[in-house]
Amino acid sequence: MSQTLSFSNRDLQVAKACIAAAIADVSIKLQQAGAGKNVGPSGELLLSPADLTQSNAIAQFLGGSTLLPESRTLDVLSWVDWEETTLREAVLSQDAESIHQAVQHLQSALGSKDYMVGDVVTLADVVIYLALLPVQEQAGQLQKYLQQLGQLPAFQKGLEQALGKSPGQHLQADHSHTSTRPKPRVPISGQRNVLITSALPYVNNVPHLGNIIGCVLSADVYARYCRSRGYNCIYVCGTDEYGTATETKALEEGLTPQQICDKYNKIHADIYEWFDINFDIFGRTPTWQQTEIGQGIFNTLDRAGQLVEQTIEQLYSEAAGKFLADRFVTGTCPKCQYEDARGDQCDSCGNLLNPTELINPKCKLTGTTPVLRTTKHIFLDLPKLSPQLQAYITEASNKGGWSNNCVQVTNSWMRDGLKVRCITRDLKWGTTVPRPGYEDKVFYVWFDAPIGYISITANYVGDWQSWWQNPDHVELVQFMGKDNVPFHTVIFPATLLGTGEKWTLMKNISVTEYLNYEGTQFSKSRGVGVFGSDAQETGIPVEVWRYYLLANRPESADTDFKWSDLAAKNNGELLANLGNFINRGLSFVYAKFGGEVPGVHAEKGAEAVAELGRQVGPLVDAYVTALEARKLKDGIRIAMSISSLGNKFLQDYKPWESIKTDKELCGSYLAACVGLVALLAALIHPYMPSVTRKVQQQLNVSALSLRLTDSLLKKSYALASIIPPGHHINKPEVLFRNITDEEVDELRERYKGNQQQRVSTSSAAASSSSTATAQAIPSKQVKAGKQPKQPKRPNTAAAPTTSTSSSSSAPPQAQSQTTSAPQPTAASASGSAAASASGSCAADGAGAMSNGQASAKKEGKKKDSGGGGGNKKADDRPADISRVDLRVGLIKKAWQHKEADSLYVEEVEVGEDAPRQVVSGLVKFIPEAQMQMRRCVLVCNLKPANMRGVKSHAMVLCATSLDGFQVELVEPPEGSAPGDRVSAQGYEGEPDDQLNPKKKIFEQVTPDLQTNSLKLACYKGIPLSTNKGPCTVRSIVGGSIK
Repeated sequence: MSQTLSFSNRDLQVAKACIAAAIADVSIKLQQAGAGKNVGPSGELLLSPADLTQSNAIAQFLGGSTLLPESRTLDVLSWVDWEETTLREAVLSQDAESIHQAVQHLQSALGSKDYMVGDVVTLADVVIYLALLPVQEQAGQLQKYLQQLGQLPAFQKGLEQALGKSPGQHLQADHSHTSTRPKPRVPISGQRNVLITSALPYVNNVPHLGNIIGCVLSADVYARYCRSRGYNCIYVCGTDEYGTATETKALEEGLTPQQICDKYNKIHADIYEWFDINFDIFGRTPTWQQTEIGQGIFNTLDRAGQLVEQTIEQLYSEAAGKFLADRFVTGTCPKCQYEDARGDQCDSCGNLLNPTELINPKCKLTGTTPVLRTTKHIFLDLPKLSPQLQAYITEASNKGGWSNNCVQVTNSWMRDGLKVRCITRDLKWGTTVPRPGYEDKVFYVWFDAPIGYISITANYVGDWQSWWQNPDHVELVQFMGKDNVPFHTVIFPATLLGTGEKWTLMKNISVTEYLNYEGTQFSKSRGVGVFGSDAQETGIPVEVWRYYLLANRPESADTDFKWSDLAAKNNGELLANLGNFINRGLSFVYAKFGGEVPGVHAEKGAEAVAELGRQVGPLVDAYVTALEARKLKDGIRIAMSISSLGNKFLQDYKPWESIKTDKELCGSYLAACVGLVALLAALIHPYMPSVTRKVQQQLNVSALSLRLTDSLLKKSYALASIIPPGHHINKPEVLFRNITDEEVDELRERYKGNQQQRVSTSSAAASSSSTATAQAIPSKQVKAGKQPKQPKRPNTAAAPTTSTSSSSSAPPQAQSQTTSAPQPTAASASGSAAASASGSCAADGAGAMSNGQASAKKEGKKKDSGGGGGNKKADDRPADISRVDLRVGLIKKAWQHKEADSLYVEEVEVGEDAPRQVVSGLVKFIPEAQMQMRRCVLVCNLKPANMRGVKSHAMVLCATSLDGFQVELVEPPEGSAPGDRVSAQGYEGEPDDQLNPKKKIFEQVTPDLQTNSLKLACYKGIPLSTNKGPCTVRSIVGGSIK
């Protein structure tokens, strides 16, 4: 079929298409658009009817297999990519040094060959030739190469057709495709230089929420924080595209590996863009830089004697006629008996495997049983590197503050003794092994993939060594899920150490546990859970997704994604706390002060404003400490606690009343509130940048003014100094909306099962009755808002003091935001002015809907009729603090455990007939003398645990500082007696007789336990109290409690 190329200007990009067509002997018609007219979406080129607009893609299409031979596709496309991202930009910049570096690289690669790849002209030669033509005088030894290409008839014909010029005539560089990418950053002497990476997502499927929070989103928060603090940092990520999983996916979809990678790289990039992930570069692993750097490291290891060749037995598929790489084999896991384990790792227990270890192995390609045959492979000699590696691990883990889960995984590898590790595989899709006899093998993906961090950086900046071979001036911080830990703490550093060269090794690491989905595991390979593309389709804004995932981040234990919890956090925390405070404060200024920020009157309200600063300032310091330690969940909790203080401040000083009698006094209060709004906008920016942009617009301030500079942090102690008096704000707008119970039910139904099963679910669910929908949901997933009857809980942010009605299903704060003037609400976080239970619906969405209660009762009857125990009722209740039996305890005596240096054994009185025996790991933190006759708070309904031969019948509740170096007892108020109940206002339900460890109730509660700026022990900002007052700690602010 004849092709027509429409273009705006005759330039080198048009010539690219013409030369490609001439070489492939394809007819092409040129058609120039009228003056000032665009052609196609890009405005420059359009090839029809193929509907292509990019010059390299057009040339690839026209040249076909002639210019892109199947045997050398990867090498050719690597050069094409390099031309577009590096060479073309160097030429367009007219920077002599950049051009010189590019030419030097080409000369080194070309050597004495006539062509860039193989012994015939390929697409690589076409694009490089045309890129260099405008600067051929600077091409040095490459001029001979260019002249030889220019003499080829196809090149002459194509140039003549496109430009009407011969190769010898002077050609101007084509500036129509100039990149707008900012100038790459390099380390700066005297500054803090931070290199941030997140685990490279694999391109075998759409990323799910567990992938997103486990790597890219967490790293994005830290990178945004670093930029806001003024650090010189870059955030590097990209898709990991080599390996068996790609070949497997290609077979499933009937595409080539390259087509699969192109497809899913774009899907990943689009999803991360929607999630507001701000990479400095989001690259790919199949590039010439990956080949060059990876093979260079391999050759250096080889010369250093760190590699060994071994003959091994490997599974061979006689039906497929090939050795099988790990993921082409499935079978039963020898560790846990899971029947669908992969040949490299078991999805169920997480253990790394060799294919030959599987029980009843099957070839994934043919379904036949493979046989064992011998083959040669290359191994990294890890035992030889162990002493050097152990020294690195010890120093880095101590100085970098590696998390406990990371240290445990790493130490288990080292403790068990390292073995030589195979770094080659029998595949075609990967980096080729530069050794004779290995032409049909490539690097194993977990040798090759971490090198992708380096090669993607090389795609970002030519001088990649300034980041990756500069350990004295660059700190490397890496984010990942726990299944990736050994590759980053053992394999990758061992690889770099083995070269004997000076590399920037990982200093700090942030590791997450697993995010589960409604009680089951997320699985990208099996399509189970909510995926990035699903999130976009829900209609729930990106800031809500980011907040929920980060507030629920599985930092030290697995957490569970629940639709009801997503709605609860949106409605009770974003809408009712953060959005409520910001909207109330700004709306009042806009309505009562004409949008002009008032000042603080020296004699009216100044002390109240100062006191607010004294409460907020230490929390801001704790926020910075948390973010520096990469404790992202603590950071957002602290920010929300600060917002709660704002709500409490408004409630305590009631500007809507003082405005009636003393406008100056009211102005003092609001000056502090506006400053606190600006501070909150800066604090939440790493977490919810889209919200910060909205608040910035409402405040009418610049983005730079909301950076976390030392000056702004200092002003957190003097909030009214942040926004000057007389500054005009814009009209406030509501930031968040309510998510209804009906939405929760519909979303849970829509995203049950796996991706393939959802194709027709949405339409079917929409037409079904509510009864049918309820039957489709497993009984353990009780609908949000329809739990069994229990004491009503006040909204944790605020509730109207003037109303006792509970008929509204929307939080009262959502109603207050619909008016321009703020409405009076009760305080939240401190608990000092909490509303009565009858004044609002529960923050977790558990309303007083009669049909929901009837439904729950029916389900309860079913369970009872089945002979359930007395604790069955608790299974249907939300996992909150009311289910935990907290009591005042008195430690009568404590002594050191005979079999464990870090443990105390305590005899604790809890108001029962006899004291309880408790074991606590407090030896390193509290001297034995200070443990005697100490009052404490005890968790009394945990399952008894055997601790080194001593049974523990409860747990002492303690607070831990953000840096982990300080631990203190949570202490009940004076006058409390042993056995007194400890609870949070609004969460006074009867506790479970014993918490079911399989349900992980306590593990779900502890993320919401922390100390506030007043050193009160709180649950969701509400103090833990007895009838004598709140429980406290001695000094820890913003610490976690468990």
